[in-house]
Amino acid sequence: MKIRSNLAVSESGFIFDPATGESFSTNETGRQIIALLRNGSSEAEIKQFFADNFDVDSNIFEKHFFDFLNLMSSMQLVEN
Repeated sequence: MKIRSNLAVSESGFIFDPATGESFSTNETGRQIIALLRNGSSEAEIKQFFADNFDVDSNIFEKHFFDFLNLMSSMQLVEN
């Protein structure tokens, strides 16, 4: 899965879709996931990054991670 290349994402988590004119916001975790996806990280690499860098239960993170990816997909902000 990869983030659409035309999306603008600010450091504060503001996301702008120039194709539709819609804007969204995300928290720091979402912004970091987007940055990792943009850099070509796989889902497994993203999960490992968060496990290595944050005190988070892997099962809880995985659930929220896939919820976030599904939300991004439903908003058509990603490409498969």
